[in-house]
Amino acid sequence: MARYTGPKGRINRRLQTAIYESAGALKALDKRGNQPPGMHTRFRRPSNYGQALMEKQKIKHYYGLGERQLRRYFDKATRQKGNTGANLLMLCEKRIDNVIRMVGLCKTRPQARQGVAHGHFLVNGAKMDRPSYQVRPGDVISIRPKGNLLRYYQTVRESGVEGEGIDWVSFDTEKLTATVQGAPSAEDISLPVDANTVVEFLSR
Repeated sequence: MARYTGPKGRINRRLQTAIYESAGALKALDKRGNQPPGMHTRFRRPSNYGQALMEKQKIKHYYGLGERQLRRYFDKATRQKGNTGANLLMLCEKRIDNVIRMVGLCKTRPQARQGVAHGHFLVNGAKMDRPSYQVRPGDVISIRPKGNLLRYYQTVRESGVEGEGIDWVSFDTEKLTATVQGAPSAEDISLPVDANTVVEFLSR
């Protein structure tokens, strides 16, 4: 799942949500979002199990998680105080690849994940190559001081890519740096998903 390379438009249509943000995937959802992928098919009312599975798939595809990674996040969320579903999604929101996408340094989360994995970004001045890194208050995310990287991400910004805006991270558009000022709350979760259904599913 973390390295899904298949047709992203099919996933958007299957889950009826803009999970993948590439132009083709969004176009597929816009034009044929009322039809599931495949020939001569139509949506059927899913069972409770099917609905829960669909909600889980939304989280996995949206944040680029594998099954084991999602299970680790779930185990961690259950040990935290508060609502387990909200805790699970907040752990996903704090991933560095998600933050980079949210501030507008990349067009999509897969692109942000690839950039981090290739060592394009620094956290507090040190190279970071783990897309799953959980950002913390005070962390400063910047681009490695290499001319080609700086030009590339500046071009991405100038191409009209905009961040979705998150109150707990400030972004300097001139220096292209993001500073984590706090932690996300339940209101900051960017994915429309029934997390409690996912919690029930993972608790079986």
